[in-house]
Amino acid sequence: MPPEETATRIDGPASAAVPRTPRRLRHPDRFRARYGPWALVTGASSGIGREIAEVLAAAGLHLVLVARRRDVLLTLADELTDRYDVQARVVDADLATPAGVDAAVAGSTDLDVGLLVAAAGFGTSGSFLDADPSVEAEMLDVNCRAVLTLTQRFGRRLAVRGRGGVVLLASLVGFQGTPHAASYAATKAYVQALAEALHVEWKPLGIDVLAAAPGPVHSGFAARAGMRMALAARPADVAAPVLNALGRRGTVLPGGLAKLLTWSLRPLPRPVRVRMMSVVMRGMLDESRTPDPA
Repeated sequence: MPPEETATRIDGPASAAVPRTPRRLRHPDRFRARYGPWALVTGASSGIGREIAEVLAAAGLHLVLVARRRDVLLTLADELTDRYDVQARVVDADLATPAGVDAAVAGSTDLDVGLLVAAAGFGTSGSFLDADPSVEAEMLDVNCRAVLTLTQRFGRRLAVRGRGGVVLLASLVGFQGTPHAASYAATKAYVQALAEALHVEWKPLGIDVLAAAPGPVHSGFAARAGMRMALAARPADVAAPVLNALGRRGTVLPGGLAKLLTWSLRPLPRPVRVRMMSVVMRGMLDESRTPDPA
Protein backbone atom coordinates (compact mmCIF):
# COMPACT_ATOMS: atom_id res chain seq x y z
CA MET A 1 0.00 0.00 0.00
CA PRO A 2 1.42 3.47 -0.84
CA PRO A 3 2.84 5.29 2.22
CA GLU A 4 0.38 8.18 1.94
CA GLU A 5 -2.63 5.93 2.47
CA THR A 6 -3.59 3.69 5.34
CA ALA A 7 -6.66 1.59 5.86
CA THR A 8 -8.39 -0.25 8.67
CA ARG A 9 -11.41 -2.44 9.19
CA ILE A 10 -13.75 -1.35 11.97
CA ASP A 11 -14.25 -5.01 12.87
CA GLY A 12 -10.54 -5.34 13.60
CA PRO A 13 -8.87 -5.95 16.98
CA ALA A 14 -10.87 -4.91 20.02
CA SER A 15 -9.63 -1.97 22.08
CA ALA A 16 -9.23 -3.85 25.35
CA ALA A 17 -7.33 -0.96 26.96
CA VAL A 18 -10.33 1.37 26.78
CA PRO A 19 -12.10 1.52 30.18
CA ARG A 20 -15.53 -0.09 30.16
CA THR A 21 -18.52 1.36 31.96
CA PRO A 22 -22.08 0.13 32.44
CA ARG A 23 -24.42 0.98 29.58
CA ARG A 24 -28.21 0.85 29.64
CA LEU A 25 -31.20 1.78 27.52
CA ARG A 26 -33.73 4.21 28.96
CA HIS A 27 -36.71 1.91 28.43
CA PRO A 28 -35.38 -1.63 27.85
CA ASP A 29 -38.78 -3.34 28.12
CA ARG A 30 -40.32 -1.05 25.51
CA PHE A 31 -37.26 -1.38 23.27
CA ARG A 32 -37.29 -5.18 23.52
CA ALA A 33 -41.01 -5.34 22.73
CA ARG A 34 -40.62 -3.25 19.56
CA TYR A 35 -37.27 -4.49 18.25
CA GLY A 36 -36.86 -7.96 19.77
CA PRO A 37 -36.56 -10.76 20.27
CA TRP A 38 -33.41 -10.97 18.09
CA ALA A 39 -31.02 -8.32 16.78
CA LEU A 40 -28.31 -8.76 14.16
CA VAL A 41 -25.18 -6.63 14.60
CA THR A 42 -22.43 -6.43 12.00
CA GLY A 43 -18.95 -5.36 12.99
CA ALA A 44 -19.68 -6.88 16.40
CA SER A 45 -16.13 -7.93 17.24
CA SER A 46 -14.91 -4.48 18.32
CA GLY A 47 -15.58 -0.76 18.57
CA ILE A 48 -19.08 0.65 18.32
CA GLY A 49 -20.54 -2.62 17.04
CA ARG A 50 -19.29 -4.52 20.08
CA GLU A 51 -20.61 -1.91 22.49
CA ILE A 52 -24.00 -1.86 20.79
CA ALA A 53 -24.16 -5.64 21.07
CA GLU A 54 -23.55 -5.41 24.80
CA VAL A 55 -26.18 -2.71 25.30
CA LEU A 56 -28.69 -4.86 23.43
CA ALA A 57 -27.81 -7.93 25.48
CA ALA A 58 -28.23 -5.93 28.68
CA ALA A 59 -31.73 -5.02 27.47
CA GLY A 60 -32.54 -8.70 27.00
CA LEU A 61 -32.30 -9.04 23.20
CA HIS A 62 -30.80 -12.18 21.71
CA LEU A 63 -28.00 -11.53 19.27
CA VAL A 64 -26.63 -12.60 15.91
CA LEU A 65 -23.01 -11.40 15.96
CA VAL A 66 -21.40 -10.86 12.56
CA ALA A 67 -17.72 -10.09 11.84
CA ARG A 68 -14.72 -11.72 10.20
CA ARG A 69 -12.94 -13.26 13.19
CA ARG A 70 -14.81 -16.24 14.56
CA ASP A 71 -12.61 -16.67 17.63
CA VAL A 72 -13.29 -13.13 18.82
CA LEU A 73 -17.01 -13.49 18.18
CA LEU A 74 -17.17 -16.77 20.10
CA THR A 75 -15.48 -15.17 23.10
CA LEU A 76 -17.88 -12.24 22.97
CA ALA A 77 -20.88 -14.54 22.64
CA ASP A 78 -19.79 -16.49 25.73
CA GLU A 79 -19.33 -13.27 27.71
CA LEU A 80 -22.73 -11.86 26.77
CA THR A 81 -24.68 -15.06 27.30
CA ASP A 82 -23.09 -15.58 30.71
CA ARG A 83 -23.50 -11.98 31.84
CA TYR A 84 -26.99 -11.22 30.55
CA ASP A 85 -28.67 -14.62 30.15
CA VAL A 86 -29.41 -14.15 26.44
CA GLN A 87 -28.76 -16.31 23.41
CA ALA A 88 -26.08 -15.43 20.88
CA ARG A 89 -25.30 -16.84 17.45
CA VAL A 90 -21.98 -16.25 15.70
CA VAL A 91 -21.63 -15.72 11.93
CA ASP A 92 -18.08 -15.20 10.70
CA ALA A 93 -18.37 -13.43 7.37
CA ASP A 94 -16.42 -10.95 5.27
CA LEU A 95 -18.94 -8.35 4.16
CA ALA A 96 -16.63 -7.22 1.37
CA THR A 97 -17.81 -10.26 -0.58
CA PRO A 98 -21.29 -11.22 -1.81
CA ALA A 99 -20.80 -14.63 -0.18
CA GLY A 100 -20.14 -12.94 3.17
CA VAL A 101 -23.29 -10.85 2.89
CA ASP A 102 -25.29 -13.94 1.95
CA ALA A 103 -23.86 -15.76 4.97
CA ALA A 104 -24.92 -12.93 7.30
CA VAL A 105 -28.46 -13.12 5.96
CA ALA A 106 -28.63 -16.92 5.93
CA GLY A 107 -27.34 -17.11 9.48
CA SER A 108 -30.59 -15.68 10.83
CA THR A 109 -33.30 -16.94 8.48
CA ASP A 110 -34.78 -19.16 11.18
CA LEU A 111 -34.86 -16.36 13.77
CA ASP A 112 -37.35 -13.57 14.44
CA VAL A 113 -34.93 -10.67 13.89
CA GLY A 114 -36.50 -7.32 14.70
CA LEU A 115 -33.42 -5.12 14.54
CA LEU A 116 -30.51 -4.71 12.12
CA VAL A 117 -27.47 -2.72 13.24
CA ALA A 118 -25.03 -2.25 10.35
CA ALA A 119 -21.92 -1.19 12.26
CA ALA A 120 -19.23 -2.86 10.14
CA GLY A 121 -17.13 -0.37 8.25
CA PHE A 122 -13.82 0.23 6.57
CA GLY A 123 -11.96 3.53 6.20
CA THR A 124 -8.93 5.05 4.51
CA SER A 125 -7.12 8.34 4.83
CA GLY A 126 -4.43 10.13 2.90
CA SER A 127 -3.87 11.05 -0.72
CA PHE A 128 -6.60 9.88 -3.10
CA LEU A 129 -4.11 9.74 -5.97
CA ASP A 130 -1.84 7.41 -3.99
CA ALA A 131 -4.65 5.17 -2.77
CA ASP A 132 -4.65 1.46 -3.59
CA PRO A 133 -7.57 0.97 -6.03
CA SER A 134 -8.29 -2.51 -4.68
CA VAL A 135 -8.57 -1.19 -1.13
CA GLU A 136 -10.85 1.64 -2.20
CA ALA A 137 -13.08 -0.80 -4.10
CA GLU A 138 -13.21 -3.11 -1.10
CA MET A 139 -14.23 -0.18 1.11
CA LEU A 140 -17.04 0.62 -1.32
CA ASP A 141 -18.23 -2.99 -1.08
CA VAL A 142 -18.25 -3.05 2.73
CA ASN A 143 -19.54 0.45 3.42
CA CYS A 144 -22.12 0.68 0.63
CA ARG A 145 -22.86 -2.54 -1.23
CA ALA A 146 -23.14 -4.67 1.91
CA VAL A 147 -25.24 -2.02 3.65
CA LEU A 148 -27.53 -1.78 0.64
CA THR A 149 -28.07 -5.54 0.45
CA LEU A 150 -28.49 -6.13 4.18
CA THR A 151 -30.85 -3.18 4.59
CA GLN A 152 -33.07 -4.28 1.73
CA ARG A 153 -33.20 -7.94 2.72
CA PHE A 154 -33.89 -7.32 6.37
CA GLY A 155 -36.22 -4.47 5.51
CA ARG A 156 -38.42 -6.92 3.60
CA ARG A 157 -38.51 -9.22 6.62
CA LEU A 158 -39.36 -6.35 8.96
CA ALA A 159 -42.12 -5.15 6.64
CA VAL A 160 -43.76 -8.58 6.81
CA ARG A 161 -43.68 -8.61 10.60
CA GLY A 162 -44.99 -5.02 10.70
CA ARG A 163 -42.45 -3.63 13.14
CA GLY A 164 -38.72 -3.39 13.65
CA GLY A 165 -35.71 -1.14 13.35
CA VAL A 166 -32.58 -0.49 11.29
CA VAL A 167 -29.52 1.42 12.51
CA LEU A 168 -26.94 2.44 9.90
CA LEU A 169 -23.54 3.75 10.99
CA ALA A 170 -22.82 6.95 9.10
CA SER A 171 -20.28 9.61 10.15
CA LEU A 172 -19.84 13.35 10.52
CA VAL A 173 -17.51 13.27 7.52
CA GLY A 174 -20.44 12.21 5.37
CA PHE A 175 -22.21 15.57 5.68
CA GLN A 176 -19.81 17.16 3.19
CA GLY A 177 -16.82 16.22 1.07
CA THR A 178 -13.80 15.53 3.25
CA PRO A 179 -10.40 15.97 1.60
CA HIS A 180 -7.75 13.43 2.67
CA ALA A 181 -10.53 10.95 3.42
CA ALA A 182 -12.40 11.50 0.16
CA SER A 183 -13.59 7.97 -0.58
CA TYR A 184 -14.45 7.15 3.02
CA ALA A 185 -16.52 10.33 3.39
CA ALA A 186 -18.29 9.56 0.10
CA THR A 187 -19.30 6.10 1.34
CA LYS A 188 -20.67 7.59 4.54
CA ALA A 189 -22.61 10.19 2.55
CA TYR A 190 -24.33 7.27 0.82
CA VAL A 191 -25.21 5.67 4.16
CA GLN A 192 -26.55 8.97 5.53
CA ALA A 193 -28.73 9.65 2.48
CA LEU A 194 -30.04 6.09 2.44
CA ALA A 195 -31.02 6.20 6.10
CA GLU A 196 -32.68 9.61 5.79
CA ALA A 197 -34.81 8.45 2.90
CA LEU A 198 -35.81 5.13 4.46
CA HIS A 199 -36.65 6.84 7.74
CA VAL A 200 -39.56 8.48 5.90
CA GLU A 201 -40.29 5.75 3.36
CA TRP A 202 -40.52 2.92 5.89
CA LYS A 203 -42.28 4.73 8.74
CA PRO A 204 -45.76 3.67 7.46
CA LEU A 205 -44.50 0.07 7.44
CA GLY A 206 -43.71 0.17 11.15
CA ILE A 207 -39.95 0.18 10.56
CA ASP A 208 -37.83 2.77 12.36
CA VAL A 209 -34.62 3.75 10.53
CA LEU A 210 -31.81 5.71 12.14
CA ALA A 211 -28.54 7.15 10.84
CA ALA A 212 -25.92 7.32 13.59
CA ALA A 213 -23.31 9.95 12.75
CA PRO A 214 -20.66 9.95 15.47
CA GLY A 215 -17.62 12.16 15.49
CA PRO A 216 -14.16 10.82 16.29
CA VAL A 217 -14.36 7.60 18.32
CA HIS A 218 -11.60 5.56 19.99
CA SER A 219 -12.25 2.32 18.13
CA GLY A 220 -8.81 1.50 16.75
CA PHE A 221 -9.75 3.28 13.52
CA ALA A 222 -7.60 6.38 13.98
CA ALA A 223 -4.36 4.68 14.99
CA ARG A 224 -4.48 2.16 12.18
CA ALA A 225 -5.61 4.76 9.62
CA GLY A 226 -2.65 7.00 10.43
CA MET A 227 -4.59 9.65 12.36
CA ARG A 228 -4.63 11.01 15.89
CA MET A 229 -7.88 12.10 17.54
CA ALA A 230 -7.12 13.23 21.08
CA LEU A 231 -10.69 14.34 21.83
CA ALA A 232 -12.37 11.23 20.50
CA ALA A 233 -15.24 9.62 22.39
CA ARG A 234 -15.26 6.06 23.68
CA PRO A 235 -17.44 3.48 21.94
CA ALA A 236 -19.13 2.85 25.30
CA ASP A 237 -20.30 6.48 25.32
CA VAL A 238 -21.78 6.20 21.83
CA ALA A 239 -23.71 2.93 21.85
CA ALA A 240 -26.56 3.67 24.28
CA PRO A 241 -27.32 7.18 22.91
CA VAL A 242 -27.57 5.70 19.40
CA LEU A 243 -30.03 3.00 20.43
CA ASN A 244 -32.03 5.38 22.62
CA ALA A 245 -32.57 7.60 19.55
CA LEU A 246 -34.07 4.80 17.44
CA GLY A 247 -37.73 5.53 16.73
CA ARG A 248 -37.40 9.11 17.97
CA ARG A 249 -35.48 10.77 15.12
CA GLY A 250 -33.89 10.08 11.77
CA THR A 251 -30.30 11.03 12.60
CA VAL A 252 -28.45 11.04 15.89
CA LEU A 253 -25.16 12.77 16.69
CA PRO A 254 -23.91 10.76 19.66
CA GLY A 255 -21.55 12.59 22.00
CA GLY A 256 -20.88 16.22 22.80
CA LEU A 257 -18.04 16.54 20.33
CA ALA A 258 -20.18 15.29 17.45
CA LYS A 259 -22.86 17.86 18.26
CA LEU A 260 -20.31 20.66 18.65
CA LEU A 261 -18.61 19.92 15.34
CA THR A 262 -21.90 19.61 13.48
CA TRP A 263 -23.47 22.75 14.92
CA SER A 264 -20.32 24.79 14.28
CA LEU A 265 -20.13 23.69 10.64
CA ARG A 266 -23.83 23.64 9.77
CA PRO A 267 -24.33 27.43 9.25
CA LEU A 268 -21.42 27.60 6.80
CA PRO A 269 -21.76 27.25 3.03
CA ARG A 270 -20.91 23.76 1.85
CA PRO A 271 -17.67 24.79 0.04
CA VAL A 272 -16.42 26.38 3.26
CA ARG A 273 -17.25 23.24 5.24
CA VAL A 274 -15.25 21.18 2.77
CA ARG A 275 -12.24 23.46 3.17
CA MET A 276 -12.50 23.35 6.95
CA MET A 277 -12.68 19.56 6.91
CA SER A 278 -9.54 19.59 4.76
CA VAL A 279 -7.73 21.55 7.49
CA VAL A 280 -9.02 19.22 10.21
CA MET A 281 -8.01 16.06 8.36
CA ARG A 282 -4.63 17.40 7.37
CA GLY A 283 -4.00 18.33 11.00
CA MET A 284 -4.82 14.83 12.20
CA LEU A 285 -2.61 13.25 9.56
CA ASP A 286 0.30 15.58 10.29
CA GLU A 287 -0.03 15.02 14.04
CA SER A 288 0.09 11.29 13.54
CA ARG A 289 3.49 11.64 11.88
CA THR A 290 4.93 13.66 14.79
CA PRO A 291 6.63 11.41 17.38
CA ASP A 292 5.25 11.54 20.90
CA PRO A 293 7.61 13.21 23.38
CA ALA A 294 9.68 10.77 25.42
